[in-house]
Amino acid sequence: MDEFSEVFDVVEARGQVTGAFAARGRWVARSFSRTPLKLAVMVRGRARLSADGLEAPVYLEEGDVAILNGRSWLELEGGTGDGPVREIEPEITDLTTGVLSTDPDCDLVVGGRVLLNRAGEDLLLQALPPVGHVRAEAAEATRLRVIVAQLVDEVSAARMGSGFAIRQYAQLLVLEVLRAYVGQAQLPPGRLRVLTDTRLRPAVSRMHAEPGRAWKLAELAHAAAMSRTSFAERFRAVAGVPPLTYLNGWRMLLAQRALGERDVRVGTIAADLGYTSESAFSTAFKREVGESPLRYRARIREQQSVTMAIPASAN
Repeated sequence: MDEFSEVFDVVEARGQVTGAFAARGRWVARSFSRTPLKLAVMVRGRARLSADGLEAPVYLEEGDVAILNGRSWLELEGGTGDGPVREIEPEITDLTTGVLSTDPDCDLVVGGRVLLNRAGEDLLLQALPPVGHVRAEAAEATRLRVIVAQLVDEVSAARMGSGFAIRQYAQLLVLEVLRAYVGQAQLPPGRLRVLTDTRLRPAVSRMHAEPGRAWKLAELAHAAAMSRTSFAERFRAVAGVPPLTYLNGWRMLLAQRALGERDVRVGTIAADLGYTSESAFSTAFKREVGESPLRYRARIREQQSVTMAIPASAN
């Protein structure tokens, strides 16, 4: 498994379609959300996107996608003509019963959200701007355009299994949006950026493959075919932290996933990740995450039970 896929799996990134509408003439749609990461897909037409914290609107062209990071509200305004502006309420009740118009003259917008575990929020929210703009015209967005078309086809049809297909395409949509954004934008130093660095990748691959090993800086530098000094300097510039600090952070991401998914003993997790004792692991975990492993497990389990009870339309 490549490192990006591994991280994508560890942070439990899942896409959900939460709303959609087709509109003629001049229109405006507003949304208020508690979800940290949302998507707005401009399938057809053009629109101006405004959100809290933006100094200037973002203009979406046909096929563009906006990634909204930590925004509490957004407004989309589009359409043409001399008539009054119509306020649109996105359909959120049943997205598999012909909600979307097939009229090619209608503007068409699909909204979604990205669900992440706590580790995922720490990773992606740090790497993304308040509003990321993925342009459909860019070469990196070729597959994104295909997946959007397939997603819309499933959303607008009432075929057997459409609900399942929508969930799968929404998942792929999140992946392709991140791929395209990484290809179009200059990421800040961090975990997401280091995964795209070809010179550091051999060392990063080894850390990901054997997170419990007591890696030495010289070993990692050798894997990247660099001197210790050059490797350490480049790694810090790209990742924002030294190599062994990055390794510890990766161990903590794995630990958070294990604590949230399984009932395995804390001591077993500690041993798998290379810690000499459960107490050493617990100290490192609390320093990194802010709470003990057992308290983290209890809180995550409680949050998971609450999240499962909340419908997609609520966010």
